[in-house]
Amino acid sequence: MTIAPIAANLLSAGRFRSWAATHVGTVRTRNEDSFVNRPDLGVWAVADGAGGHQAGEVAAGMVTEALGGVPDGLGAAQLLHEARDRIFRAHNMLRAEAARRGADAVLATTVVVLLARGDHYACLWAGDSRAYLLRRGRLTQVTHDHSLVQELVDAGTISAEDAVHHPRANIITRAIGAAGEPLDLDKISDRLLPGDRFLLCSDGLSKTVPQGDLADLLARTETPAERLVSAALERHVDDNVTAVAVEVMPNAA
Repeated sequence: MTIAPIAANLLSAGRFRSWAATHVGTVRTRNEDSFVNRPDLGVWAVADGAGGHQAGEVAAGMVTEALGGVPDGLGAAQLLHEARDRIFRAHNMLRAEAARRGADAVLATTVVVLLARGDHYACLWAGDSRAYLLRRGRLTQVTHDHSLVQELVDAGTISAEDAVHHPRANIITRAIGAAGEPLDLDKISDRLLPGDRFLLCSDGLSKTVPQGDLADLLARTETPAERLVSAALERHVDDNVTAVAVEVMPNAA
């Protein structure tokens, strides 16, 4: 099988430098991941679509397109409100489109979003796409998966190691566009420090590359996102894989 090139880019604006890379993986024929890499807006995101028959691609693309259209010049509170509003509107549009397609149609996607203003950041998410923070050489997971196996881990039924290879590891309990209960986005916020590096990724990366390797690759000075995706491909990732890496530069512009 011929492996297609990794789609990647690098952008810089203000005090941020960010890299993004995505790949269909070694098994799938369609990439239903999507990302936002907008350091000029202080907005980054990864969405991992679900539903099949191009529905996942539509769902992920709709959410990232909405987030990439956030207006420039918003304050921190305005930015958070705008991002939330755009996600909820995309959620309602996806549910309406699924209803139009028929009773069995599903157009849903995970999303993890990083927003930055001044010396603070906020992270919003639904599903099992993740955010990590590398600070002073230590990698920590910022988000907490909305998934069946995470609930089993939290309950002490299985270990975190067992969760990775669990037969139901692909079942998420929250998603944009999903039917059922009203959408609930989790949020965490904190201060930014110079030298911080964030990683946003789809589960194709987090379930394939060990966390220790994620830390080592994220710390690389050049092209960390592309290196992370390459590491997943070397391990024959069976899902789409996407990484967005964001660095807080030492000096504000």
